[in-house]
Amino acid sequence: MPLEIVRNDITKMAVDAIVNAANESLLGGGGVDGAIHYAAGPGLLAECKTLGGCKTGKAKITGGYNLPAKYVIHTVGPIYEDGKHGEKALLESCYRESLALAKEHKCETVAFPLISSGVYGYPKDRALKVAVDVISDFLLENEMKVYIVIFDKAAYKISGKLFTDIEEYIDENYVDEHTDYSQRSVCLNMPTTSFTLERFDECKAQPLADDLDAKLKQIDESFSQMLLHKIDEKGMTDAECYKKANIDRKLFSKIRGDVNYKPSKPTAIAFAISLELSLDETEDMLKKAGFALSHSNKFDIIIEYFISKGNYNIFEINEALFAFDQSLLGA
Repeated sequence: MPLEIVRNDITKMAVDAIVNAANESLLGGGGVDGAIHYAAGPGLLAECKTLGGCKTGKAKITGGYNLPAKYVIHTVGPIYEDGKHGEKALLESCYRESLALAKEHKCETVAFPLISSGVYGYPKDRALKVAVDVISDFLLENEMKVYIVIFDKAAYKISGKLFTDIEEYIDENYVDEHTDYSQRSVCLNMPTTSFTLERFDECKAQPLADDLDAKLKQIDESFSQMLLHKIDEKGMTDAECYKKANIDRKLFSKIRGDVNYKPSKPTAIAFAISLELSLDETEDMLKKAGFALSHSNKFDIIIEYFISKGNYNIFEINEALFAFDQSLLGA
């Protein structure tokens, strides 16, 4: 997927460029900066000495030396005071300047740390939001694979309120699988004469797998066909759709070119989010790919939470999914 949050050591990322959260001297320091200089070897420091430092909010590029990455993009994040001294604008500039350098040097893959969120004190949830917002805006206009690399899960944090709201929504809606099965068995053991689809729905059981009408409705249009007609219906271009879905262009081409293509569940949901479908419409699209949303699956409940709130920002949804150790949306 074009933007992915991963838990890793950024010095181990085999990408075209990694971004270093540097200080203005560019001569190394603690945290991510020190780790990158240590892994890259003395050649990196020697080149940095020729650059004359770097101002806060700006970025400069060097070779990667002993790192798996070809380049290191050094950017200087702001020291957080109270959020009223231009910190947000400076942090946004760090990401924009770094992405511009990556594009200029024809990088296809770039890995960022969460800039300024360590000793510089930028609140982690706000730092993450700045990173996601700037990177996602860039990706709407450019083709690049970007990673936000989190070294330690404890260092990763979404908004406390959002986390609590989602946690409460999960608690309210999560249904143990055994409870589902017992409810279903009660329904299935009802006398045939009293059994109706309406009564079945009241019991919250799954649709009957062998219902002929349902099967006929599902085979009249494939997932690919439904996706393409929904794109037209929404007045979107193909590029707008797959970029908003955090889907790689090559995968979208495969789906467009194969009427019988069967996507993964996260990919199917990503397109539903991109198209801003309602819960019912999302369920219809998932059925075309052979899936359904379930209250016995936390991933599904989180997706339902965002759709019910009318929040279709796939990058914010992925932040939450990552925080709850769930699969991310996209390819």
